[in-house]
Amino acid sequence: MVRLVFLGKLADLAGVAEREIEAPLDWQGLVDELHGPLRETVMQDRTRIAVNGALLADKAALQARAGDEVALLPPVSGG
Repeated sequence: MVRLVFLGKLADLAGVAEREIEAPLDWQGLVDELHGPLRETVMQDRTRIAVNGALLADKAALQARAGDEVALLPPVSGG
């Protein structure tokens, strides 16, 4: 299983702080798992993804295996 961790407003949109999904997981698989406003927000350029604590430069490069943690980080606001 891969553990998805939703941070900030993404947790509000998901209705949970985390959940587990089947491994392996790639970008398209992640998008297919999400729905509605959560999916739309995760697909935005400013939403970031980290795998096991390392930020991905390109979300499309997501490749998570069993036991990995994928954190979804909302766009940061402020200045």
